[in-house]
Parts: sequence; structure tokens; C-alpha cells
Amino acid sequence: MEKRDLYDSKRNLTGETILKGEKTPEGRYILVVLVFIQNSEGKFLIQKRSEIKNGKYATTGGHPKSGESSLQGILTEVEEEIGLKLDSDKLQLYYSGKSKKERVFWDDYYIKMDIKEIKKLKLQEEEVETVEWFSESEIIELMKQDKFFKNHYEEFEILMGWLKTN
Repeated sequence: MEKRDLYDSKRNLTGETILKGEKTPEGRYILVVLVFIQNSEGKFLIQKRSEIKNGKYATTGGHPKSGESSLQGILTEVEEEIGLKLDSDKLQLYYSGKSKKERVFWDDYYIKMDIKEIKKLKLQEEEVETVEWFSESEIIELMKQDKFFKNHYEEFEILMGWLKTN
């Protein structure tokens, strides 16, 4: 069973862990990592999550395993979920946040890269149904139709603000 590290409210590792699926204890936090992959046409690689994962569209991400840094965690998640190896030197951390209510720290990454044949990516069936390229307006439309995972859409909005200033 997959272990996750626990952090205190200031994002210091506590040395404690929980198993995937366990509730985060009061006063403790877990880490969530996301990545938005944008191609040279300005479109984003978006996955349709499997039905057991709510079946909505989202970006790729998850929770680092115990002992992994945020960066190691996002590299692992992308490779596991969609079979893609990212160049860590090209990844940009554009946002770190905290949700007291959800007891999570967020690290959001961005990378610009073209992927020739997304149909050849090896998708983790229990997590991901399909992957497609979507424009900003198509992602907004998916959200309006309640087809995009809300938490990831909020991070997408932060990304769009960041991209306009960088």
C-alpha cells in the first residue's frame, strides 16, 4: 500500500505517514502536485479521468509517495498515469498553496513541450481513460458544463494568470 508523508501547518515534514485512502489527521497536511503541459499551439494536455476517479477532465497530478520531493512526485505521477517522462530542468513551479479545509499543500508545475503522438502514451487504466489537447476556451467550456474537475480548474485559472505575466 502506498504511503504519503505528513506535514505540519508550516510545511515541515513530521516524520509521520498515512496510507493512501486514509483520512489526513487533524493538524496535518498532505502534498498534492499537478502539472499543466502546454504544446507550441497553446493547447494543454488534459486527461479524462476513469469513472472510479469521477470521470471528469483534469490535468495530470497526484500525491508524492513517502520520501519523494514535490518535483520527484510530479515526475513519478506523470510517468505512472500517462507514460510520459518529463525533463525536470524544463518544469517550472508556478504556484504553491495551502488549503486548511482540505489539509493539503499544492505545488503546481508548468512545462511547454510537444508530444508527437499522444495516442501512443501508455495510460494507467485505473486512473486515466483518455488524453487530448484542449485550448483554454475548450477547458473553460468543459468547466461550464461541469465536466472539468473543479480543484484542477482553480489551479488552471492561477496558471492562466501566471502565463499572462510571464
